[in-house]
Amino acid sequence: MADDKLIIVNFWPSIFGVRVRIALREKGLYFDEKDEDMQNKSPLLLEMNPVHKQIPVLIHNGKPICESLIIVQYIDEMWNDRVPLLPSDPYAKAQARFWADFIEKKIFKQLEGALGEKVYFGDDMFGFVDIVLIPFYMWFHTYETYGNFNIGVECPKLIAWSKRCLKRESVSKSLEDPNKVYEFMMSYRKKLGLEY
Repeated sequence: MADDKLIIVNFWPSIFGVRVRIALREKGLYFDEKDEDMQNKSPLLLEMNPVHKQIPVLIHNGKPICESLIIVQYIDEMWNDRVPLLPSDPYAKAQARFWADFIEKKIFKQLEGALGEKVYFGDDMFGFVDIVLIPFYMWFHTYETYGNFNIGVECPKLIAWSKRCLKRESVSKSLEDPNKVYEFMMSYRKKLGLEY
């Protein structure tokens, strides 16, 4: 569908918006991105997501799709003639959806066990679960600093997996610099008066 118009309404440090970027890039799709000021939401965001008024929103030919997991599944189904993001086997697809839902709860240690010795969560295939989880990488430095722990020590397989994912162009072009995210969080915390 060469004439598809795709716009992501997003906020640059959003893990959830990065998922959408990666999925679109994995499918080889061109898109525009509108960066939101979450303190002063645009009329476009309010019109496209009137229920939650949150990012990301994928606008496909003028029609909005909201919530990152739903958007990634939509992208996979809409452009099903391109590289798949979900496995075709119903059981494997259910497992991928289970782990994607689990990731939403952000429990890294158990994800480490689920990854095991696999290259990606879909064995040798980069896909849905990887897209849902890898955006957290850009927040690892911030989590470690404010949480006072080392993800590399606690979850070395996840760090190795992250490095494999970062070799993919769709991922490396989509993730923000972890130091930039950390600086953003420091300035946000200062603004809220949370820094001593």
